[in-house]
Amino acid sequence: MKIEAVTVCKGFSDILEHTILQNQALFDRWIIVTSPDDDGTHRVCKRHGIDFVDTDAFTRRGEKFNKSLGINVGLAYLTCEDWIVHLDADTLLPPRTRQFLENAELDTRNIYGIDRFNLTGWEAFQEWKAKGNPQYEWFCLINAPSNTTFATRVVHFDYGGWMPIGFFQLWHFDSGVTRYPVKAATNAEHTDVLHAMKWPRPRRVLIPEIIAIHLESEKVPWGANWEKRVSKPFGPHPHPHPRSQPYHQG
Repeated sequence: MKIEAVTVCKGFSDILEHTILQNQALFDRWIIVTSPDDDGTHRVCKRHGIDFVDTDAFTRRGEKFNKSLGINVGLAYLTCEDWIVHLDADTLLPPRTRQFLENAELDTRNIYGIDRFNLTGWEAFQEWKAKGNPQYEWFCLINAPSNTTFATRVVHFDYGGWMPIGFFQLWHFDSGVTRYPVKAATNAEHTDVLHAMKWPRPRRVLIPEIIAIHLESEKVPWGANWEKRVSKPFGPHPHPHPRSQPYHQG
């Protein structure tokens, strides 16, 4: 089983720095697509030995952020001989993902998705790492990650029901799909749904053995980062210098 992946990372290098550590070993080839001015993503990819591609496709047509054009740039760098994954930069996959995929007897006619839980804030991330709780325990139990909240599924009854959305979409080269749908004047919204719609509902399959973690620096409104990164940096927040605090006499 060969798995190749493509990830768009523009302005999320602070989170990619952490997801890359766990995700890198899961793929036979992984292409990160970014913009020429994203020095942070360049540094992360070089440090960890991940191939990256610079492109101006995101804004070439005067759009704020056409993510699907960037995805297609990444897909063009894959061999597309077996399984293909589109994965978001802020998605952290469990360590046994590859084992579960190989055990699942995947059907090349399907597109696959997984569930994810939101892990919000640097402090919560540190606490989660310190606990070291495995998602898979006692040879039979799948547990939700600690300190997280369930991220809702997307269900469009007009399109047949449940949709595997863009944070993790797995499909096979034999499906004939090697390009992402492109909409004019778009952003990071909806094209992943259009991609999933290429498969009829019986061919959209949830893999329940795998639960991803969505790392986020803070809670922001739905879609806030679809055109550009507006959420605060992901990392330890320095405490104000004591002299900058109001003086209160005890």
